[in-house]
Formats: sequence, C-alpha cells, structure tokens
Amino acid sequence: GLWGALTALSPQDWEQRQEEDTLLIERILLLVRNVLHVPPDPVEEQQGVDGDASVHDRVLWALHISGMDDLLKFLASAQVEQQWALHVLEIISLMFRDQSPEELAALGQGTAGPEHGEDTRELETLRQRELAEKRARALQRPSRHSRFGGSYVLQGLKSIGDRDVVFHKGLHNLKSYTHDLGKEPRRVPRHRQAA
Repeated sequence: GLWGALTALSPQDWEQRQEEDTLLIERILLLVRNVLHVPPDPVEEQQGVDGDASVHDRVLWALHISGMDDLLKFLASAQVEQQWALHVLEIISLMFRDQSPEELAALGQGTAGPEHGEDTRELETLRQRELAEKRARALQRPSRHSRFGGSYVLQGLKSIGDRDVVFHKGLHNLKSYTHDLGKEPRRVPRHRQAA
C-alpha cells in the first residue's frame, strides 16, 4: 500500500509532481515517524519469552520487508528530495532509538572472524602488488620531459642562401611563422621614439 504509492511517485520528475503527491509523501513519512515514535510498553515486553523480538524490532522488520528502508535511503541521498531530509533523519534516529553506539559497532565487528582476516590479508596482498607495479612504471618512465618538438623543412620558403627554411618549433606554431621568429625586437631609445 504505502510502498506502492511512494514508488509510483519517486521516478517522476520534480516538475511533473503534483502538490497532492508531495502532500501524500509527507503524510506517509509522518505516519512512519509516528509509528516508530510509540514508546515501548514495559509490561508487554516482560510477558514475552526471552529471545522474542520486541514490537519495535518487528515494526523495523516489516519496514525492511516492504522496502521502506530502500525508499528512505533514496530520499536521503537524492539531490532533488532534500526537503525530506529532516523527516528521514528523524525516522532513522527513531529506528536506532534502543541501540547504543557501542552495540552497533560491536555488531559490525562481530561477523568478522576468520573470513574477515582472510579478506584483509587478500586486500593487503593486492595493495602491495599494486604499489610494486606503480614503482615499476615510475622507473620505466623517463625522469625528464624532452622539450624537443621536432624539426621541419619548409619547402618553397628560402632561408639565407639557397636552402629551405628549417623550422624548429611545433607544427601548431607554423601559422604564425615569420622570418623574425625568435629574434629580439630592436628597442628604440625613449628620446628617439616618435611622439
């Protein structure tokens, strides 16, 4: 129901979205926030068998099954959906309300074990190999850049004598070629310059 309504709206361009669609999204986000905001009932929690999921955990599981968590990630990361940022932030903080940061960090490391160590070793091996290849490439590369762009003979353009002009600049400079290229311009003293 809710998920279907929201996924039908998400792909639409911002300009095409109607005001009713925007209101619908806001109402759904507020509903999710209010459901997650309900405090736990200590009497009901005590009556349950140890190991049973709490009501809050079951609501979170239902949100996950419906795909609402993916939609929240989309709304949080999409540039054009920034107006929902505070609603999404509030929902996420309520999702983690019963968890302490230490427990969450321990959960992330708890799945480590021998597989994690093996992955780490494999990554370190790949990293060392990449560094070795980078060093080998650096040694193969010449240390200095050659400024020599080549020499070209301009046929049909005579230099001093009977030989053709030899042009030592790059070909892209050929259009601006003159016989005075590379010569220092002759300075005229200031008192001899034309008024």
